[in-house]
Amino acid sequence: MTTSPDLDAVLADIRACRACIGDLPHEPRPVVRVFPETRLLICGQAPGRRVHESGLPFTDPSGDRLRDWLGIDSATFYGDPRIGVAAQAFCYPGTAPGGGDYPPPRRCAALWRPRLLGALPQMELTLLVGGYSQTWALGSRAGVNMTETVRAWRDHAPSILPLPHPSWRNTAWLRRNPWFEVEVVPYLRQRVRDILAA
Repeated sequence: MTTSPDLDAVLADIRACRACIGDLPHEPRPVVRVFPETRLLICGQAPGRRVHESGLPFTDPSGDRLRDWLGIDSATFYGDPRIGVAAQAFCYPGTAPGGGDYPPPRRCAALWRPRLLGALPQMELTLLVGGYSQTWALGSRAGVNMTETVRAWRDHAPSILPLPHPSWRNTAWLRRNPWFEVEVVPYLRQRVRDILAA
């Protein structure tokens, strides 16, 4: 698959990035998966431990739930270049003492997102997965919390769709907010079908 010179350059620079060395509990291993054909960009928060080990985004149970929301299988998720993944931060931030991962370092998005997004000219839909990515991307347009941002999803469509993180930690949130699977998931699946059918 041929990439554009601009995208080649930014991806090479991202993969060589060591800006957080010394701040992370491990060697940086940036994980990003985008292509010139990418039209659907999934912007999560940061890779988890399993993704850090595999080098592939969403190779964990949260990926299974995300693919269910999208209405696609693993072969499509990893094999179709129209689907890209570029998290808020590209390296696993480590696990906090109380459980759960540390927040994504803010410097990563500041360093890389404008340049990376500028090298993806065919973008049609960006999924903002989780509160950190929503706050960074939406700024003052974000709600007071993740729930309110996702509840106002129509305000950001059709080019942006905020989602809760598909982690098992949000299972209780999904139970408390059944409107998400009634309203947002069908819309998301239709958008994905349209993007992949074009």
